[in-house]
Amino acid sequence: MTIFKAYDIRGIYPSELNEETAYKIGRAFVAFMKCKEVVVGRDIRLSSDSLFEALARGINDQGADVIDVGLTSTPMFYFATHDAKAGIMVTASHNPKEYNGFKLCRENSIPIGGDTGIKDIQKLVEKNVFEDAEEKGTITKKEIMEDFVKHNLKFAKGIKKLKVVADFANAMGALTFPKVFEKIDGEFIYLYDELDGTFPNHPADPLKPENVRELQKKVVKEKADLGIAPDGDADRCIFIDEKGNYISGDLITALIAKELLKEKPNQKILYDLRSSWAVKEEIEAAGGIPVMCRVGHAFIKKQMREEDALFAGELSGHFYYKDSFFTESSIISSLLIMKMISEENKPLSELVAPLKRYFASGEINFKVKDKTARMKELEEYFKDAKQISHLDGIRMEYDDWWFNVRPSNTEPFLRLNLEAKTKEKMEEMKEKISEIIGR
Repeated sequence: MTIFKAYDIRGIYPSELNEETAYKIGRAFVAFMKCKEVVVGRDIRLSSDSLFEALARGINDQGADVIDVGLTSTPMFYFATHDAKAGIMVTASHNPKEYNGFKLCRENSIPIGGDTGIKDIQKLVEKNVFEDAEEKGTITKKEIMEDFVKHNLKFAKGIKKLKVVADFANAMGALTFPKVFEKIDGEFIYLYDELDGTFPNHPADPLKPENVRELQKKVVKEKADLGIAPDGDADRCIFIDEKGNYISGDLITALIAKELLKEKPNQKILYDLRSSWAVKEEIEAAGGIPVMCRVGHAFIKKQMREEDALFAGELSGHFYYKDSFFTESSIISSLLIMKMISEENKPLSELVAPLKRYFASGEINFKVKDKTARMKELEEYFKDAKQISHLDGIRMEYDDWWFNVRPSNTEPFLRLNLEAKTKEKMEEMKEKISEIIGR
């Protein structure tokens, strides 16, 4: 079954993922976890209610109770599960409207990934042999919004009155962001803040430039201080500066790290291996301890706990906080960026400008039949690299440039990220690596 991925369960509804499968997943989850209670939340997708009902029935039939927290963003779901034994979020994140899926957690919002339970749950689903419970479980509704808002507002100190534009893409950010922002003195302008699981205006994937163009124009037109675009389940977001420029996630990682290290110096900060050299340099300059990590929320959260890291950031716009149960939060990230603009009394473009000292390719995808062979070929070609890492794919580093090529966990793609000290070097090496991969 192709719906069982490295980080979650996800597929097209109803051809790949339907109510029958959801029911089996509910039973398999309880059988695997041996839990008596499961917190369940869901996003606004058209199939979410129906999948929730089937999932809950499976959980109940296996003898566990369902704590129904209703419509939630993924960070709100994590908040609901931080003191629970198990949880499932019905969501397909930023994927198109025809998709849906499940994110699974054990105690303390710890994610269950491919190597920590999803494969075992898949086997139970495929076997489809479950013992009848002596007593079926129940469903209890629980309201968590008020407590969730209070939790986020802990990070809102020091924010002066700013003008902020947010594009929610009719997705879950529209449920949570306004509830927090209405408690803050500022002017907030919202695009597509009506929940609609068909995403009628544009897909809820802010990593694609075409999905944030309207936000960029609106920020400039309104002379706003900041633009914010959360994704479909609002566990990640990207930022637009006052000039309408798209700020990459690694540079936001550097800014937030600097802000957090002001109050808590000498702490470990994780950054993913696709990030600019500037991130490591800024963390060190701010008195932090930079630690490189691989891509993917399950891996990052595990490493954060092992290293007791204060914060972690990914190029993809996921930002994780020790003080928010080692989970990601787009709202906390937004509040911290607003706080920086307020305290520094500088526009976001000026805060970011010193970080743009290198030249990045951005992430480039190559469709490849034999991913392993291409990576071996690259490693052989660049075997004179100063540093070679296999943390996630291969990362080869020289004095004046570096690159990372890693295989997609779900698609026949190799993903290239490259950075150099000059634009000419970046273009030269991008062309060379593209030629090797494309053979």
